[in-house]
Amino acid sequence: MRPLGKTWRRTGGVRTARARRAGRTAAAGAACAAALAVLTAVPAQAGDAGPGGRAPAWALKDTGASTVRFRGLAAVDRDTAWVAGTRGTVLRTTDGGASWRNVSPPGAAELQFRDVEAFDARHAVVLAIGEGEASRVYRTDDGGATWTESFRNTDARAFYDCLTFFDRRHGLAMSDPVDGRFRILSTSDGGRSWTVLPDAGMPSALPGEAGFAASGQCLVSAGPRDVWLATGGAARARVLHSADRGATWTVTDAPIPAGDPARGVFALAFRDRGHGLAVGGDYRADQPSPSAAATTGDAGRTWRPAGTPPPAYRSGVAWLPHSRTAALAVGPTGTDLTTDAGRTWRTVDTGSYDTVDCTRDHGCWAAGEQGRVARLER
Repeated sequence: MRPLGKTWRRTGGVRTARARRAGRTAAAGAACAAALAVLTAVPAQAGDAGPGGRAPAWALKDTGASTVRFRGLAAVDRDTAWVAGTRGTVLRTTDGGASWRNVSPPGAAELQFRDVEAFDARHAVVLAIGEGEASRVYRTDDGGATWTESFRNTDARAFYDCLTFFDRRHGLAMSDPVDGRFRILSTSDGGRSWTVLPDAGMPSALPGEAGFAASGQCLVSAGPRDVWLATGGAARARVLHSADRGATWTVTDAPIPAGDPARGVFALAFRDRGHGLAVGGDYRADQPSPSAAATTGDAGRTWRPAGTPPPAYRSGVAWLPHSRTAALAVGPTGTDLTTDAGRTWRTVDTGSYDTVDCTRDHGCWAAGEQGRVARLER
């Protein structure tokens, strides 16, 4: 939309695969609990020490790109992350944010990158947003040393907002409605080539309905085939769901305020194919955003408003790793934490971030305006 197993033996005993899994699970739970403990004790402003010198939850990383707003973020692990933003900028770190390499595609300075999907430290796909030919997709297989433009939109009516991948080969991109329906691009070769899918299985869009290219989270997937699309700008905010990689879709109203081009669902996160979170509101700083979060436990067939939502507009959301109940939501005015699967939220940081992403090895990252990138640290 608008910019915005087996067993093994050793001397002294037998250790089973089940025991190894149990050990990993316990370690994961302990790490997650530690992260939660930090979050519940953080001071109000990222970058400041709290009472008693406690470390903040978000540890800011110097990207050296203070004039860039990063709305695209792909966390690979605690050490590796990619960010994409204004001025055609793409950065990559492989040392936990201690240093960043500018790996921007050449000749892209006029583009706005709003989404990046990374498979590892070398392979990534980025999406530039905008009307007509401003919407483009690039892919790199060498850590950003070189890029290939794999898609350029030639339809002036299309405006691409977000990307998602089911695995290393299969992915989708979505555009605001064309001829009354959202347009879906599909790839089966890791983003090297793209095809516009037929729209016969796509419900009609509402007048004024579109997606928000605010955090790279208006199109998200879980598992090998399920994908969800968030909308706003119309009389009602909605979430579309496909269980067949975008061939057919169902649609459900979301209890997040709409009725204005600046309002709706901005971001989604699913921890599995059934349980999801939605956040949004009104992105205008002078407008309130009540009821800016919702939850689903049935793959998006129904949505319930949060009992205690975030206090303001939120543009990004992510489940904490190895948790069924904890998640983070971010926006220009702060970060909120839920520990009950989205029913209630409370603010734990007032730093400005647009997007957030977490990895299975407990690497949570956030990115936003003025080149801000941070990692959640204990």
